[in-house]
Amino acid sequence: MSLHGKRKEIYKYDAPWTVYAMNWTVRPDKRFRLALGSFVEEYNNKVQIVGLEEESSEFVCQNTFDHPYPTTKIMWIPDTKGAYPDLMATSGDYLRIWRVSDAETRLECLLNNNKNSDFCAPLTSFDWNEVDPNLLGTSSIDTTCTIWGLETGQVLGRVNLVTGHVKTQLIAHDKEVYDISFTRSGGGRDMFASVGADGSVRMFDLRHLEHSTIIYEDPQHHPLLRLCWNKQDPNYLATMAMDSLEVVILDVRVPCTPVARLNNHRACVNGIAWAPHSSCHICTAADDHQALIWDIQQMPRAIEDPILAYTAEREINNVQWASTQPDWIAICYNNCLEILRV
Repeated sequence: MSLHGKRKEIYKYDAPWTVYAMNWTVRPDKRFRLALGSFVEEYNNKVQIVGLEEESSEFVCQNTFDHPYPTTKIMWIPDTKGAYPDLMATSGDYLRIWRVSDAETRLECLLNNNKNSDFCAPLTSFDWNEVDPNLLGTSSIDTTCTIWGLETGQVLGRVNLVTGHVKTQLIAHDKEVYDISFTRSGGGRDMFASVGADGSVRMFDLRHLEHSTIIYEDPQHHPLLRLCWNKQDPNYLATMAMDSLEVVILDVRVPCTPVARLNNHRACVNGIAWAPHSSCHICTAADDHQALIWDIQQMPRAIEDPILAYTAEREINNVQWASTQPDWIAICYNNCLEILRV
Protein backbone atom coordinates (compact mmCIF):
# COMPACT_ATOMS: atom_id res chain seq x y z
CA MET A 1 0.00 0.00 0.00
CA SER A 2 1.68 3.20 -1.13
CA LEU A 3 -0.72 5.64 0.54
CA HIS A 4 0.33 7.93 -2.33
CA GLY A 5 3.39 9.38 -0.71
CA LYS A 6 1.36 11.07 2.02
CA ARG A 7 3.12 8.88 4.58
CA LYS A 8 1.14 9.94 7.59
CA GLU A 9 2.55 8.69 10.87
CA ILE A 10 -0.81 8.17 12.60
CA TYR A 11 -4.21 7.06 11.31
CA LYS A 12 -7.25 7.20 13.55
CA TYR A 13 -10.68 5.53 13.50
CA ASP A 14 -13.60 6.47 15.74
CA ALA A 15 -15.83 3.50 16.57
CA PRO A 16 -19.43 3.95 17.77
CA TRP A 17 -18.58 2.32 21.13
CA THR A 18 -15.69 1.70 23.54
CA VAL A 19 -13.09 -0.54 21.90
CA TYR A 20 -11.45 -3.35 23.89
CA ALA A 21 -10.40 -6.35 21.80
CA MET A 22 -8.55 -5.48 18.60
CA ASN A 23 -6.14 -7.15 16.19
CA TRP A 24 -4.45 -6.93 12.80
CA THR A 25 -5.11 -9.31 9.97
CA VAL A 26 -2.17 -11.50 8.98
CA ARG A 27 -2.99 -12.02 5.30
CA PRO A 28 -0.54 -10.24 2.97
CA ASP A 29 -3.33 -9.09 0.64
CA LYS A 30 -5.28 -7.29 3.42
CA ARG A 31 -2.53 -5.30 5.01
CA PHE A 32 -4.24 -2.42 6.79
CA ARG A 33 -7.28 -4.39 7.97
CA LEU A 34 -8.14 -4.75 11.65
CA ALA A 35 -11.03 -6.14 13.69
CA LEU A 36 -12.39 -4.26 16.71
CA GLY A 37 -14.64 -5.56 19.47
CA SER A 38 -17.02 -3.40 21.47
CA PHE A 39 -17.04 -3.19 25.24
CA VAL A 40 -20.65 -2.62 26.25
CA GLU A 41 -21.73 -4.00 29.62
CA GLU A 42 -24.73 -5.90 28.28
CA TYR A 43 -25.47 -8.94 26.12
CA ASN A 44 -25.56 -7.16 22.75
CA ASN A 45 -22.09 -6.28 21.52
CA LYS A 46 -20.51 -5.78 18.10
CA VAL A 47 -17.40 -6.55 16.10
CA GLN A 48 -16.30 -4.25 13.29
CA ILE A 49 -13.83 -4.90 10.51
CA VAL A 50 -12.12 -1.72 9.36
CA GLY A 51 -9.63 -1.07 6.58
CA LEU A 52 -7.48 1.85 5.59
CA GLU A 53 -8.53 3.23 2.20
CA GLU A 54 -5.62 4.12 -0.05
CA GLU A 55 -7.34 7.00 -1.83
CA SER A 56 -8.65 8.87 1.19
CA SER A 57 -6.06 7.70 3.76
CA GLU A 58 -9.04 7.16 6.06
CA PHE A 59 -10.28 4.11 7.92
CA VAL A 60 -13.56 2.74 6.58
CA CYS A 61 -15.83 0.25 8.31
CA GLN A 62 -16.12 -2.72 5.95
CA ASN A 63 -18.41 -4.86 8.05
CA THR A 64 -20.20 -4.92 11.43
CA PHE A 65 -21.71 -8.00 13.04
CA ASP A 66 -23.37 -8.87 16.33
CA HIS A 67 -21.51 -10.63 19.12
CA PRO A 68 -22.95 -11.85 22.45
CA TYR A 69 -21.14 -10.14 25.32
CA PRO A 70 -17.87 -8.24 24.76
CA THR A 71 -15.07 -10.10 22.99
CA THR A 72 -12.19 -10.79 25.37
CA LYS A 73 -9.85 -11.32 22.42
CA ILE A 74 -9.93 -11.27 18.61
CA MET A 75 -7.43 -13.00 16.33
CA TRP A 76 -7.22 -13.59 12.59
CA ILE A 77 -5.99 -16.94 11.35
CA PRO A 78 -2.14 -16.83 11.36
CA ASP A 79 -1.97 -17.47 7.64
CA THR A 80 0.81 -15.38 6.07
CA LYS A 81 0.41 -16.99 2.64
CA GLY A 82 -3.36 -16.72 2.19
CA ALA A 83 -3.63 -20.51 1.90
CA TYR A 84 -6.57 -20.96 4.32
CA PRO A 85 -10.06 -19.46 4.24
CA ASP A 86 -10.22 -15.89 5.57
CA LEU A 87 -11.10 -16.79 9.16
CA MET A 88 -11.27 -14.84 12.40
CA ALA A 89 -11.83 -16.08 15.95
CA THR A 90 -13.36 -14.36 18.98
CA SER A 91 -13.58 -15.38 22.63
CA GLY A 92 -16.26 -14.41 25.12
CA ASP A 93 -18.87 -16.82 26.43
CA TYR A 94 -17.55 -19.32 23.84
CA LEU A 95 -14.90 -19.55 21.13
CA ARG A 96 -16.37 -18.62 17.76
CA ILE A 97 -14.82 -18.99 14.31
CA TRP A 98 -16.04 -16.52 11.68
CA ARG A 99 -15.60 -16.52 7.92
CA VAL A 100 -14.97 -13.06 6.51
CA SER A 101 -15.88 -12.02 2.98
CA ASP A 102 -16.29 -8.62 1.36
CA ALA A 103 -20.05 -8.91 1.61
CA GLU A 104 -20.51 -10.30 5.12
CA THR A 105 -19.00 -12.05 8.11
CA ARG A 106 -20.60 -15.42 8.84
CA LEU A 107 -20.36 -17.62 11.93
CA GLU A 108 -18.66 -20.87 10.86
CA CYS A 109 -18.69 -22.68 14.20
CA LEU A 110 -19.24 -22.16 17.90
CA LEU A 111 -16.89 -24.25 20.04
CA ASN A 112 -18.49 -25.19 23.36
CA ASN A 113 -16.84 -27.52 25.84
CA ASN A 114 -19.62 -27.37 28.46
CA LYS A 115 -21.92 -29.93 26.89
CA ASN A 116 -23.38 -31.15 30.21
CA SER A 117 -24.30 -27.75 31.61
CA ASP A 118 -26.61 -24.86 30.87
CA PHE A 119 -23.94 -22.55 32.23
CA CYS A 120 -20.75 -21.60 30.45
CA ALA A 121 -17.50 -20.56 32.07
CA PRO A 122 -16.45 -17.43 30.18
CA LEU A 123 -13.24 -17.50 28.19
CA THR A 124 -10.67 -14.94 29.24
CA SER A 125 -8.39 -15.34 26.22
CA PHE A 126 -7.19 -17.70 23.50
CA ASP A 127 -4.30 -18.19 21.10
CA TRP A 128 -4.08 -19.47 17.54
CA ASN A 129 -1.09 -21.68 16.78
CA GLU A 130 1.17 -20.13 14.12
CA VAL A 131 2.88 -23.38 13.10
CA ASP A 132 -0.37 -25.36 12.83
CA PRO A 133 -3.37 -23.05 12.24
CA ASN A 134 -5.67 -26.00 12.92
CA LEU A 135 -4.85 -25.67 16.64
CA LEU A 136 -6.29 -23.11 19.05
CA GLY A 137 -6.06 -22.92 22.83
CA THR A 138 -8.55 -21.19 25.16
CA SER A 139 -8.25 -20.13 28.81
CA SER A 140 -11.23 -19.94 31.14
CA ILE A 141 -12.29 -18.72 34.56
CA ASP A 142 -13.06 -22.38 35.44
CA THR A 143 -9.26 -23.00 35.92
CA THR A 144 -8.93 -24.93 32.66
CA CYS A 145 -7.28 -24.53 29.30
CA THR A 146 -8.77 -26.30 26.29
CA ILE A 147 -6.90 -27.15 23.09
CA TRP A 148 -9.17 -27.24 20.04
CA GLY A 149 -8.59 -28.84 16.65
CA LEU A 150 -10.14 -27.30 13.55
CA GLU A 151 -11.05 -29.17 10.40
CA THR A 152 -11.61 -27.38 7.14
CA GLY A 153 -13.62 -29.82 5.07
CA GLN A 154 -12.72 -29.69 1.38
CA VAL A 155 -16.07 -30.20 -0.34
CA LEU A 156 -16.14 -29.91 -4.12
CA GLY A 157 -18.61 -27.43 -5.55
CA ARG A 158 -19.37 -25.69 -2.23
CA VAL A 159 -17.74 -23.63 0.46
CA ASN A 160 -15.39 -25.48 2.82
CA LEU A 161 -17.06 -25.99 6.16
CA VAL A 162 -15.03 -25.37 9.28
CA THR A 163 -15.69 -27.56 12.30
CA GLY A 164 -13.85 -28.04 15.58
CA HIS A 165 -13.38 -30.62 18.33
CA VAL A 166 -11.73 -30.75 21.75
CA LYS A 167 -8.26 -32.27 21.55
CA THR A 168 -7.61 -31.96 25.26
CA GLN A 169 -8.77 -30.05 28.33
CA LEU A 170 -6.60 -29.65 31.39
CA ILE A 171 -6.79 -28.00 34.78
CA ALA A 172 -4.02 -25.46 34.33
CA HIS A 173 -4.12 -23.44 37.55
CA ASP A 174 -5.55 -23.42 41.05
CA LYS A 175 -7.75 -20.41 40.19
CA GLU A 176 -9.00 -18.61 37.08
CA VAL A 177 -6.78 -18.73 33.99
CA TYR A 178 -6.42 -15.29 32.39
CA ASP A 179 -4.25 -15.86 29.33
CA ILE A 180 -2.75 -18.60 27.16
CA SER A 181 -0.07 -18.44 24.50
CA PHE A 182 1.74 -20.97 22.31
CA THR A 183 5.53 -20.69 22.18
CA ARG A 184 7.71 -21.22 19.12
CA SER A 185 10.14 -23.42 21.05
CA GLY A 186 10.15 -27.19 20.62
CA GLY A 187 8.93 -27.02 17.04
CA GLY A 188 6.30 -24.38 17.77
CA ARG A 189 3.29 -26.67 17.79
CA ASP A 190 3.04 -28.41 21.13
CA MET A 191 4.19 -26.05 23.86
CA PHE A 192 2.19 -23.29 25.48
CA ALA A 193 2.06 -21.31 28.71
CA SER A 194 -0.71 -19.82 30.78
CA VAL A 195 -1.09 -17.26 33.56
CA GLY A 196 -3.80 -16.89 36.13
CA ALA A 197 -5.28 -15.60 39.36
CA ASP A 198 -2.93 -17.79 41.42
CA GLY A 199 -0.05 -15.54 40.28
CA SER A 200 1.89 -18.22 38.39
CA VAL A 201 3.18 -18.69 34.85
CA ARG A 202 2.96 -22.37 33.89
CA MET A 203 4.31 -24.12 30.82
CA PHE A 204 2.77 -27.18 29.19
CA ASP A 205 3.68 -29.62 26.43
CA LEU A 206 0.83 -31.32 24.56
CA ARG A 207 3.00 -34.43 24.24
CA HIS A 208 3.46 -34.71 28.05
CA LEU A 209 0.40 -33.27 29.74
CA GLU A 210 0.86 -35.21 32.94
CA HIS A 211 3.05 -32.43 34.33
CA SER A 212 3.65 -28.71 33.90
CA THR A 213 6.55 -26.39 34.74
CA ILE A 214 6.14 -23.30 36.89
CA ILE A 215 8.28 -20.62 35.23
CA TYR A 216 7.44 -17.77 37.60
CA GLU A 217 5.34 -16.91 40.62
CA ASP A 218 4.42 -13.36 41.58
CA PRO A 219 6.09 -12.66 44.95
CA GLN A 220 2.84 -11.24 46.39
CA HIS A 221 0.70 -13.87 44.60
CA HIS A 222 -1.08 -11.12 42.68
CA PRO A 223 -3.05 -12.40 39.68
CA LEU A 224 -1.13 -12.37 36.41
CA LEU A 225 -3.28 -11.07 33.58
CA ARG A 226 -1.25 -11.27 30.37
CA LEU A 227 1.44 -13.45 28.87
CA CYS A 228 3.34 -12.68 25.70
CA TRP A 229 6.14 -14.73 24.07
CA ASN A 230 9.05 -13.08 22.29
CA LYS A 231 8.41 -13.63 18.57
CA GLN A 232 12.07 -14.15 17.63
CA ASP A 233 13.65 -15.70 20.73
CA PRO A 234 11.37 -18.25 22.41
CA ASN A 235 13.45 -18.19 25.60
CA TYR A 236 11.83 -14.89 26.61
CA LEU A 237 8.33 -14.01 27.65
CA ALA A 238 6.68 -11.02 29.28
CA THR A 239 3.92 -10.94 31.88
CA MET A 240 2.19 -8.41 34.11
CA ALA A 241 0.25 -8.54 37.35
CA MET A 242 -3.15 -7.02 38.01
CA ASP A 243 -2.99 -3.27 38.78
CA SER A 244 0.79 -3.36 38.32
CA LEU A 245 2.84 -0.49 36.90
CA GLU A 246 5.51 -2.80 35.54
CA VAL A 247 6.04 -5.55 32.99
CA VAL A 248 8.23 -8.50 33.99
CA ILE A 249 10.52 -10.16 31.41
CA LEU A 250 11.28 -13.82 32.09
CA ASP A 251 13.84 -16.26 30.66
CA VAL A 252 12.62 -19.88 30.69
CA ARG A 253 16.22 -21.02 31.21
CA VAL A 254 16.30 -19.15 34.54
CA PRO A 255 12.90 -19.93 36.12
CA CYS A 256 11.34 -17.77 38.81
CA THR A 257 13.81 -14.87 38.48
CA PRO A 258 12.87 -11.94 36.20
CA VAL A 259 15.67 -10.90 33.84
CA ALA A 260 14.21 -7.40 33.51
CA ARG A 261 11.48 -5.17 34.89
CA LEU A 262 10.07 -2.41 32.72
CA ASN A 263 8.67 0.09 35.14
CA ASN A 264 8.35 3.58 33.67
CA HIS A 265 4.55 3.58 33.52
CA ARG A 266 2.73 5.81 36.01
CA ALA A 267 -0.51 3.79 36.03
CA CYS A 268 -1.47 0.16 35.57
CA VAL A 269 -0.30 -1.64 32.44
CA ASN A 270 -3.00 -3.05 30.15
CA GLY A 271 -1.15 -4.45 27.16
CA ILE A 272 2.13 -5.98 25.97
CA ALA A 273 3.29 -6.63 22.40
CA TRP A 274 6.69 -7.94 21.28
CA ALA A 275 8.10 -6.75 17.98
CA PRO A 276 7.42 -9.33 15.27
CA HIS A 277 10.81 -8.80 13.61
CA SER A 278 13.20 -8.15 16.50
CA SER A 279 14.01 -10.13 19.62
CA CYS A 280 14.92 -7.07 21.67
CA HIS A 281 11.98 -4.70 21.22
CA ILE A 282 8.70 -4.73 23.12
CA CYS A 283 5.82 -2.28 23.45
CA THR A 284 3.83 -1.73 26.65
CA ALA A 285 0.65 0.33 27.04
CA ALA A 286 -1.07 1.58 30.16
CA ASP A 287 -3.65 3.71 31.92
CA ASP A 288 -1.14 6.59 31.96
CA HIS A 289 -2.13 7.17 28.28
CA GLN A 290 1.32 6.00 27.18
CA ALA A 291 2.59 3.41 24.73
CA LEU A 292 6.30 2.80 25.37
CA ILE A 293 8.76 0.90 23.17
CA TRP A 294 11.72 -0.64 24.96
CA ASP A 295 15.05 -2.01 23.77
CA ILE A 296 15.99 -4.86 26.10
CA GLN A 297 19.38 -5.75 24.56
CA GLN A 298 21.14 -4.73 27.78
CA MET A 299 19.57 -7.53 29.83
CA PRO A 300 20.33 -8.64 32.47
CA ARG A 301 21.54 -5.09 33.16
CA ALA A 302 18.61 -2.89 34.22
CA ILE A 303 16.53 -1.34 31.45
CA GLU A 304 16.05 2.21 32.71
CA ASP A 305 14.08 4.00 30.01
CA PRO A 306 12.07 3.28 26.88
CA ILE A 307 13.46 4.34 23.51
CA LEU A 308 10.13 5.67 22.20
CA ALA A 309 7.04 7.03 23.90
CA TYR A 310 3.66 7.96 22.48
CA THR A 311 0.98 9.70 24.54
CA ALA A 312 -2.63 9.01 23.58
CA GLU A 313 -5.63 11.11 24.55
CA ARG A 314 -6.91 8.61 27.11
CA GLU A 315 -6.06 5.34 28.91
CA ILE A 316 -4.81 2.74 26.41
CA ASN A 317 -6.75 -0.55 26.65
CA ASN A 318 -4.85 -2.67 24.15
CA VAL A 319 -1.77 -2.70 21.93
CA GLN A 320 -1.01 -4.94 18.93
CA TRP A 321 2.13 -4.92 16.76
CA ALA A 322 1.37 -5.84 13.14
CA SER A 323 3.10 -9.15 12.39
CA THR A 324 3.29 -8.64 8.64
CA GLN A 325 4.11 -4.89 8.82
CA PRO A 326 6.55 -4.41 11.65
CA ASP A 327 6.65 -0.63 11.35
CA TRP A 328 3.01 -0.30 12.52
CA ILE A 329 1.56 -0.59 16.02
CA ALA A 330 -2.17 -0.36 16.83
CA ILE A 331 -3.55 0.97 20.11
CA CYS A 332 -7.07 1.57 21.30
CA TYR A 333 -8.46 3.93 23.93
CA ASN A 334 -12.08 4.90 24.62
CA ASN A 335 -13.85 4.52 21.26
CA CYS A 336 -10.71 5.17 19.19
CA LEU A 337 -8.33 2.97 17.22
CA GLU A 338 -4.99 4.50 16.23
CA ILE A 339 -2.24 2.96 14.17
CA LEU A 340 1.20 4.45 14.69
CA ARG A 341 4.24 4.20 12.46
CA VAL A 342 7.30 3.33 14.55
